[in-house]
Amino acid sequence: MLDMTFDARHVYYDGKVQQSHGDVFRTIDPSTGNTLADIHSANPTDVDVAIFSASKAFPSWSSTPPMARSRILLKAVSLLRERNDEIAKLETSDTGKPFSETSTVDVVIGADVVEYFAGLVAGGGLNGETIQLREDAWVYTKKEPLGVCAGIGAWNYPIQIALWKSAPCLAAGNTMVYKPSEVTPLHAQVLAEIYTEAGLPPGVFNIVYGAGDVGAYLTSHPGIAKVSFTGQVATGKKVAGSAAGNMKYVTMELGGKSPLIVLPDADIENAVDGAMMANFFSTGQICTNGTRVLVPEPMKSAFEQKLLEKMQYIRAGNLSNAETNFGPLVSRMHYEKVMSYISHGIKVDKATLLYGGLEKPEGLPEDLTNGYWVRPTIFTDCTDSMKIIKEEIFGPVLNILAYKNIEEAVERANNTELGLAAGVFGRDLNMAHKVVSRLEAGITWINTWGESPAEMSVGGWKQSGVGVENGRRGIEAWVRNKSTLVDMSGTIQTVFAKL
Repeated sequence: MLDMTFDARHVYYDGKVQQSHGDVFRTIDPSTGNTLADIHSANPTDVDVAIFSASKAFPSWSSTPPMARSRILLKAVSLLRERNDEIAKLETSDTGKPFSETSTVDVVIGADVVEYFAGLVAGGGLNGETIQLREDAWVYTKKEPLGVCAGIGAWNYPIQIALWKSAPCLAAGNTMVYKPSEVTPLHAQVLAEIYTEAGLPPGVFNIVYGAGDVGAYLTSHPGIAKVSFTGQVATGKKVAGSAAGNMKYVTMELGGKSPLIVLPDADIENAVDGAMMANFFSTGQICTNGTRVLVPEPMKSAFEQKLLEKMQYIRAGNLSNAETNFGPLVSRMHYEKVMSYISHGIKVDKATLLYGGLEKPEGLPEDLTNGYWVRPTIFTDCTDSMKIIKEEIFGPVLNILAYKNIEEAVERANNTELGLAAGVFGRDLNMAHKVVSRLEAGITWINTWGESPAEMSVGGWKQSGVGVENGRRGIEAWVRNKSTLVDMSGTIQTVFAKL
């Protein structure tokens, strides 16, 4: 068991920890319910000063050559990888995710993204275009940084999301004020100190802590040029509305209710493995989860049987054990929310409970019984009108829906206001491509689920977001275009001439 406590957290600006002046709250170990650290919120003055620090740093950082910025970011990558296990243990304590996951995914993927954008800008990724209009006139374009940007993190992948936001932001020449989720805030100071040690100038990356009121003040601040937000749809709409009213740039990565379609020719074992990864990895607390599993009617019984056979391989327990692959939910509030959905599925929707339910996982050690543990749960015989099918649960709840033909499956898969992710499992790749091309989602997979490498641009459709992160297109969200037309003819074409 990782029985750890941490130093109190305060705002970070001008390259060091500073005194916060807001309220104090506590971050909790979700596996035990024990306190991990006191977190000192920023008050409006603290946020103002952090933004001022970022504003002071912007002229110098934005004029630093991309190659020089790249070298600093690559040093940060090296430090992240050297301290992978140390940071992973912190993430496990704060999020409740097993060390077997945080040590192989969270820091690893985040560092990959920093490395990707460092390489991209060093290799000319910020170059503009040159267009010859005529013999004596041409146009050139430049990609220029936006200014001071606000990053609002989510609680499910704290360090990874912080790196996904800060890497392209800083690589493009912007500065950032980052607010981590108040639920999982411990990573932020560690990241800020790594950036500083790597050579990032004071003020380029800054931290403020707090709840929604701090985030609202930060994102609506006139000194902020762009807001990058990851979180719930309802909150994202408010943030986007505020930003749009002040003509700020925005990137929004919001929620999903993603369909996973098992085609009639799919290998059942592979499809079951994919469905389990799409629902139970990170205890189901992933926005891209494939929670609506559509299975052909003739295959449904065999699919369910294979799924039940494999549920024994989900192992809750001591989060530091290498064998543990399933942790608690992140907080008491979220635990109560997920449990209310499971209860609704049983009592109101009256879906068939195939596995799991309202009890805690079996065999939990005594010291974990006060944590926010829930059993992985499977509902079957589901219909599209059920609440558990229509609303995002954000927990380990897999729902099986039977379909008669592919046309029906596609229509039902798209019957949602959300469009973050979707996937297809099947042997016939031509058919899989045809089906996935009709799914209304920004992130799609064929015969796999969840992988999101640095090279892959990801973003939601419909109510699931605005813009993309990562990949070549990811850098475009952090720059603005300037076009210049140069006329070398030596004369001005004018209509105001003597007749």
